[in-house]
Amino acid sequence: MAEATTNVAATGKRKVRVGEVVSNKMTKTIVVRVERRFPHPQFKKIVTSYKKFYAHDEQSAAKVGDTVRIEESRPLSKLKRWTLIEVVERAVETAAV
Repeated sequence: MAEATTNVAATGKRKVRVGEVVSNKMTKTIVVRVERRFPHPQFKKIVTSYKKFYAHDEQSAAKVGDTVRIEESRPLSKLKRWTLIEVVERAVETAAV
């Protein structure tokens, strides 16, 4: 019984981010751009900053432009520390003429 509560507590502390897929050219890896908006400390203007995260995508489900949810995980490679949880919204595909 104690093992189950410990396991739930460990997964509850993992960070979750939502962002847009920028690249999926690598095998089983996607690059996700996460937007962060915050007021500037001195000038109080809302500033938008972006950060790129490398995430593991086992089934290669995410495509460029998709909105995805990623979760923090153990280090999988030099840069990969996140795992794809789900594709929140698919990108609108345009037909090539």
